[in-house]
Amino acid sequence: MKFISWNVNGLRACVKKGFLDFFNEVDADFFCVQETKLQEGQINLELDGYYQYWNYAIKKGYSGTAIFTKHEPLSVAYGIGIEEHDQEGRVITLEYSDFYLVTVYTPNSQNELARLDYRMQWEQDFRSYLTDLESKKPVIICGDLNVAHQQIDLKNPKTNTKNPGFTPDERNQMTHLLNAGFVDTFRHFYPTKEECYSWWSYRANARAKNVGWRIDYFIASAKLTDRLADACIYPEILGSDHCPVGLTLKAN
Repeated sequence: MKFISWNVNGLRACVKKGFLDFFNEVDADFFCVQETKLQEGQINLELDGYYQYWNYAIKKGYSGTAIFTKHEPLSVAYGIGIEEHDQEGRVITLEYSDFYLVTVYTPNSQNELARLDYRMQWEQDFRSYLTDLESKKPVIICGDLNVAHQQIDLKNPKTNTKNPGFTPDERNQMTHLLNAGFVDTFRHFYPTKEECYSWWSYRANARAKNVGWRIDYFIASAKLTDRLADACIYPEILGSDHCPVGLTLKAN
């Protein structure tokens, strides 16, 4: 089974920049998107053979997630069941017989870390949500987690330790998640591979120079390790300031 995740930074704009070309070419079983930046009825995607699930932020033009899948789920949940967190359309969970699939757009800590305290509360609550799911069956989490976990995961670690996405607090929260029984699938396959990024600033020609960050992930329950076939990044795919990332899972 093939899984794709992509922060599209505005789906309507991304569609104009080749989204459907990649979508059709990659032919994924599960295609998750974050930062759709739209409301219900603002786009009509004809995706033959796919079920579509959308979670919209209350605030217009902001956040939002979606999952397009060939496989009808047993159940669908939107958000994590905490009203404070469920206003921004950040989480969708699909339940299948042998796993849960969760797509997430983690809140950014923002300039001058204005939202770091909220982010820390989010991290604790989201981790509790995931561990509760994991107590029932394995979980696959994908999306923009808005953190580069290790120094290898961004171009300039030394100059970014006080910037959103690379603070010790944020990195520690990712460590806590992995220690709770989860695996960073890309690092599972490529523990020392450098200059593998999924996001680049629009400034200073960063993408052409590959001055980037790896902040988009597939995280899987350690119980699924034997089923992991490969994890990948698609840096050549344009259309957003992020590129897609992927996971291939062996059949059970």
